[in-house]
Amino acid sequence: MNARWFAWVVATIVGCHAAAPNAVTDAAAPQPSVSNAPVAPLSSSARIEDERNTIAVFKAVAASTVFVTQTRVLYDMFAGTAEEVAAGSGSGFVWDADGHIVTNFHVVKDAASLTVTFENDKTFPAQVVGTEPRKDIAVIRVSAPPSLLVPVRVASKESLEVGQKAIAIGNPFGLDHTLTTGVISALGRQVQGIGGVTIRDMIQTDAAINPGNSGGPLLDSSGHLIGMNTMIYSKSGSYAGIGFAVPSSTIARVVPQIIKSGHAIEMSLGLTVDPAGRIESRLGIRGVVVIAVPPGSDAERAGVRGLRRTPDGLALGDVIVGVGAAKISSYDDLYNALDAHTANDAVEVSIVRDGKPWSVKLTVVAEP
Repeated sequence: MNARWFAWVVATIVGCHAAAPNAVTDAAAPQPSVSNAPVAPLSSSARIEDERNTIAVFKAVAASTVFVTQTRVLYDMFAGTAEEVAAGSGSGFVWDADGHIVTNFHVVKDAASLTVTFENDKTFPAQVVGTEPRKDIAVIRVSAPPSLLVPVRVASKESLEVGQKAIAIGNPFGLDHTLTTGVISALGRQVQGIGGVTIRDMIQTDAAINPGNSGGPLLDSSGHLIGMNTMIYSKSGSYAGIGFAVPSSTIARVVPQIIKSGHAIEMSLGLTVDPAGRIESRLGIRGVVVIAVPPGSDAERAGVRGLRRTPDGLALGDVIVGVGAAKISSYDDLYNALDAHTANDAVEVSIVRDGKPWSVKLTVVAEP
């Protein structure tokens, strides 16, 4: 009897508890209010300092950033015809008031024609002035009104630090003048470039870089050029958080050379070598084989030997295995070791001849 009474009490309490909300809902359910009143936006002074800085940098540099489009000739072997077709696009930036535009070599490679579009959508034909494939740098030129030629400002000092702000402006997927922000993720990266050698001292950034950003400026919070967006690390072909930019120090050194003579200056030892490394690859040699030594050169006077003919065929001469403190195992190493020097520098060159090491002091020379 007591058990039945207890069950009835519990059921009554539960039932009342469940019914109460329904009673309230049915009796006086609050109705949502509807208002068409506009939401007051934040005032410009309410933006945080970082936002104001990003906006200021874009306003200052957008006019210096351009859209580079190329066409290529498409041949139809069966029909015997040829026509120009759109073949890709990239970015670039105004270098000077003479109409020179800096972009990546791979943006203009194999182009039949080029056009440059400015921020106001005005488009002009462009011609290639010169390229440096080993740095993935190209200079093109347009005949545009002076009002459109707003040169980018290059960072005067390279005091970059990991973690500092990085701003990219470019034309990803053809969407012109797109801004993305991030930080410098790392410095001194080495990335295999389109020119067959490693591009060293590259800037790594997590600012979003996608196809079409190539050739565009990477900027600091002062709006100064710190690099040129060049490539990304991605398994899908799109942004994966890792992008690389050629540093402004390299650009500032190479671009004036291209403008002056149509090509960049290469540092060498005045010796004939094979950049493709075919002999080294065939014989399994680590180092750079000296193919020939110019008559009357410092290298000849120092006793450096190249390949020589014998009754049994060609005989190996000297193999370069070091320049200063840098070890040389390929042409890539030799190119980058000498690129750190200037003409007339004296360097200690380590050589192997007939399996025996020796060294000689040679002078670095500048060659086109």
